[in-house]
Parts: sequence; C-alpha cells; structure tokens
Amino acid sequence: MDYELHELVIGYPGHEVAGPMTASLHQGELCCLLGANGAGKSTLLRTLAAFQSPLSGEMLLDGRSLSAIAPRELSTLVGIVLTERIRTAGITVRDMVAMGRSPYTNFWGHLTETDHHYINEAMEQVGVASFASRQISTLSDGERQKVMIAKALAQQTPVILLDEPTAFLDFPSKVEVMLLLRRLAHEMGKSIFLSTHDLDMALQTADRLWLMGKKDTDAASQAQQPATGTQQPRQFAIGTPQELVNEIPQYFPSRHLSFDATNLRFNIQC
Repeated sequence: MDYELHELVIGYPGHEVAGPMTASLHQGELCCLLGANGAGKSTLLRTLAAFQSPLSGEMLLDGRSLSAIAPRELSTLVGIVLTERIRTAGITVRDMVAMGRSPYTNFWGHLTETDHHYINEAMEQVGVASFASRQISTLSDGERQKVMIAKALAQQTPVILLDEPTAFLDFPSKVEVMLLLRRLAHEMGKSIFLSTHDLDMALQTADRLWLMGKKDTDAASQAQQPATGTQQPRQFAIGTPQELVNEIPQYFPSRHLSFDATNLRFNIQC
C-alpha cells in the first residue's frame, strides 16, 4: 500500500513550515527522513500520522484521502512508534505488544486466538519472545524499542511511522534496530518511514531518503532546480542515497564535516 502526498503544505495556522511536497512511501521500502533541526521533520511526521491537519494539499492511502478514513480504520492502516516513554509500571512485554491489537478487539478488549497469533508472531519477528513475561521497566532502551516495534507489528498495519527510533540507544543497538526495520520492510512488505538524526546509519540502511531543508526566501525559486555545490539546498528532495549523493552534504553544512560520496558517510574534520 502506497502513501501518497500531493502538493502537501504543513505547518500551523498562520505559520507555514514546509511545502508544497509531492512524494510517495512505497511498499517494501525503508525510508528515512533527514534534515537539520528546525526543518520541519517532526511537523511532517505528525501530519503523516494524522496527529495534525495539513494546511493544504492531500494525503492518500491506497488512493483514499486520509481525511475520509475514520480513526479506527486508520489505526489498522498506519502504526506509529514514538520516542516518548510512556508509563509502564506493572506492564509486561506481552501486555505491551498486545496493545497493538486494540483496533481489532471488542469493547472489553478480549483477545481472540487470532490476536494471540499476531502477538506471538510480532514478538518472534523482533526477537523479544524470550523475555515476554518481563516488565517493561526492567528492559534496556534497545530492548524497549524492540518491544514498541513489535507492538506496531502486532497492529498489522501496512504503513509504520517511527519518530527517531534510534534516539538514546548505544551504537550496537542503533545498528540492530535499523537493520531490523530494513528487514521488516523487505521481508514483510511494509512501508516503513522514520525520522532520524543518525545520518550515517540512514545512509547505509535506507532504501530511500527524504531530505528536508529549512524554508527560506529562496526556497520557492529553487524548488524545481537541482542543487549544486554553490546553491542552497532544495527544501525537499527524494531519492536513493546514491541518487542524492551530490545533494546530501548541502543539507548538513559544517566546516567540521566532509562527505565521502563513495562510501556514503560523513567524516569529522578535526
């Protein structure tokens, strides 16, 4: 299921943050949203998750306008994993993953055999089944993040949106989570879209990148122009890491960084 944006403008009443944007999230791909602080990544993610309305334009899921989809049905189409920690006192791993089945349960939250199947499958897919009975409060940050991804998988949505899923993780855990998300996209045919500040990680694992630059007075005039080494970056660019290799460094200008286009990584200039 593709998630399409058509001339989407995001922001708040009286304050346009970014746009217009025309883009698609594709089935079976891991897509990473990159950009400097203040570019509008969080606003875009909240808009895609239907937490806030766009200023103009349209969002389509499988050809249907997002605004025409009821919240309960939308929760069967789009899963969301946030960075913020929720209160988890007394909640086990299995309890948390089971919450992903809430769009399908009855008023009393009764879990059927089918629900238990998807819960078990999600925990196995993510690798948390071995500690299903542990309380969330006893887990490491990396383990907790896996549990939240398992919860989204149990929700059985074709689209999963994640807000900085590698924040606060140590390096090995970051790698593990990114490779997990890439595998889930490829093997399960999910459209997985995440925002991140881990540039090198995204460049090495993403199938496609969305690059966002800060909106300024030159953005409109440059929107249709390919960026060069002397131009400001376009406000919005989409492509594979290889396709965007000449544009990537312009979105993260710093005299302390150089970009290795061959190996798709930033090097620190000491």
